[in-house]
Amino acid sequence: MEAVNLNVWLNVGSANEPDNINGMAHFLEHMVFKGTPQLEMGEFERLIEQRGAVTNAATSQDYTHYYITTAPHDFAELAPLQLDVVFNASIPHDAFERERFVVLEEIRRSEDNPSRRSFRRSMEMAFERLPYRRPVLGPSEVIEQVTSQQMQEFHRTHYQPSSTTVAVVGNLPAQTLIEIVENSINDINPQPGETTVEPLIANLTPEDGFDTIVRQEMVDESLQQARLVMIWRTPGLNQLDETYALDILATILGQGRTARLVQDLRENRGLVSSISISNMTQRLQGVFYISARLPVENLAEVEAAIVQHMERVQTELISEAEIARIRTQVANRYIFGNETPSDRAGLYGYYQSVVGDLTVAFNYPARIQAINAEDLRSAAQKYLSTKAYGVTHLKPLTA
Repeated sequence: MEAVNLNVWLNVGSANEPDNINGMAHFLEHMVFKGTPQLEMGEFERLIEQRGAVTNAATSQDYTHYYITTAPHDFAELAPLQLDVVFNASIPHDAFERERFVVLEEIRRSEDNPSRRSFRRSMEMAFERLPYRRPVLGPSEVIEQVTSQQMQEFHRTHYQPSSTTVAVVGNLPAQTLIEIVENSINDINPQPGETTVEPLIANLTPEDGFDTIVRQEMVDESLQQARLVMIWRTPGLNQLDETYALDILATILGQGRTARLVQDLRENRGLVSSISISNMTQRLQGVFYISARLPVENLAEVEAAIVQHMERVQTELISEAEIARIRTQVANRYIFGNETPSDRAGLYGYYQSVVGDLTVAFNYPARIQAINAEDLRSAAQKYLSTKAYGVTHLKPLTA
């Protein structure tokens, strides 16, 4: 593919915000595109569109991420513009006030989404003190009160080259790509921050696993079917070696039509309309997350069936044939998901920024291939207790 992708990763997300400005990182992502001292509002988008390039951004708990994909012959002209809007955002007051309403509407839509509501409530259970329990968008009452001056200070503090990872992949010589990025940063002359602030999360420690079954039951009048969510606290990216077996277990149990829970609970017994599992790994701590949609009368039976499946992977060794199939599935998904310059630049930037080690981006398939049946059983026993987990039942109003 004839393209070049520039990925810019900043080590600031919602987990690095104090409560009184929760949602600032996401709000700032919107404001970054509202002009700089060198670019009038809207000029960046106009220049990008003229060249047929693509730009976008995303905010998570652990990072904020910007990217641009261009034709190779346009990269030297457009890369400086992307870096300029990131590092030199003007954050004008009038635009800030207009964008506040856009962000508040995004929060309202998120709160109106049953899946997002169930996820948010489950995260509040998953973490008692870590900031991962808070929504990335922040609560509306906070966004209604933050000021453009607070955002300007937040930007000066956190949007510094010293806390940034830039990854670039594409159809130009590597040295040319490096020189374009280096010259771009030098040319735009990012304004230095007044202070260097250690991320809030750097001083926190992971929470212990659940020591009992913690339940919450809620009624959600918008639901047509009940939702069941089960969660376990798992290692974060600072214990990366502990996460590979959990990735495979999530695939064996709940990813794809041949997964154990999908086959048993949906295909064979018809107890759920959908069920899925994710091993969500964040910088400091992760969550093994099971979510199902189902008739309300099946909640107890499905929870019990999931516990039985967990007991099975803790007591019985998974067959080599099943592991081999999953190894191939996980590795191929990883390979096929990183075919384009945009995919690869995002992959490299993520690992270097969030994990601090680019080599693990290349080694993931090999690490998956090295996991054996005993590794899987041991991980299930260590992290997926059938006697201690969090569970949420969300029931329709008519239940």
